[in-house]
Amino acid sequence: MTEQDIKHLLAKLPRLKQEIQKVIVGQEEVLDEVLITMMAGGHGLLEGVPGLAKTLLVRTLSNAMDLGFRRIQFTPDLMPTDILGTEVLEEDHATGKRFFKFNEGPIFSNIVLADEINRTPPKTQAALLEAMQEHEVTYAGKTYTLPKPFFLLATQNPIEQAGTYPLPEAQLDRFLLFIKIKYPTEQEELNILSSTTGTRQAQVQPILSGDEVLMLRQLVREVSISEELLGFVNQLVRATRPDSTSIDFVRNYCRWGAGPRAGQALILTSKARALLNSRFAVTADDITTMAYPVLRHRVLVNFAAEAERITPDKVVDELLQRIKLPKAVLV
Repeated sequence: MTEQDIKHLLAKLPRLKQEIQKVIVGQEEVLDEVLITMMAGGHGLLEGVPGLAKTLLVRTLSNAMDLGFRRIQFTPDLMPTDILGTEVLEEDHATGKRFFKFNEGPIFSNIVLADEINRTPPKTQAALLEAMQEHEVTYAGKTYTLPKPFFLLATQNPIEQAGTYPLPEAQLDRFLLFIKIKYPTEQEELNILSSTTGTRQAQVQPILSGDEVLMLRQLVREVSISEELLGFVNQLVRATRPDSTSIDFVRNYCRWGAGPRAGQALILTSKARALLNSRFAVTADDITTMAYPVLRHRVLVNFAAEAERITPDKVVDELLQRIKLPKAVLV
């Protein structure tokens, strides 16, 4: 890519956000985190109470990109074949021979929305593991490659427990970011009421193509990060492990810490955040900002923490206060 190509590509990111914001009011932090997940080549888990436009956000993102989009509504009776696809017996009318043909499921798309992923049993949830990690599907001994780029966004409701199946820790770790959606501010909610109850319908135009998304993902990996900040990320992740940490707060309130995939995710998402802000070097602010969505689903608190209402985000707060940033780094 030439310098002109890079400038042209980065200029599309603010336009992409503007198109999405024609429909989605507020939620700036959430939108940034979704775009960072896409740019870093990972998958995102969105959690929020009903009515906060989780599904609408993903659908609007797909409309703002010239990519295929499929929505899968997860239910208790959903089967793995409903996601991956299945073989059907067909007949060649010319020869009369019968053969099995694989019919691709909705997972074979660029952007896949796994809506209410915690409403389906673990057997069906696990059908996504290979697709998320290897970007391919194996069925009847044959491997089928998913379209590029491939990007899965899952949603879940945090307050409804009856009839739900919490995602196992191994599957949570496959999500690059755990994005929490909060209630809008008073002014944002007023704008929502005004813009969604009239006759005007916002028209979202596609801004990014599939090839441009792949170029963005390559560009993210070329963003520089200093050795000092790499060391800080390493210290931060290792400090989450209660059996080896020197921080009493973690030993007292955590039962499991983050693995090496957390460090990889933190570096990649920090690079993507830098690029989203038209920078080609990671700063300390990038790392401290991305630490929350990267670690909140990878740090497991114990019963004592739950009793005192100590969340993984509070653990990250403590870590960022205790672990000092290296000197002579960009803030």
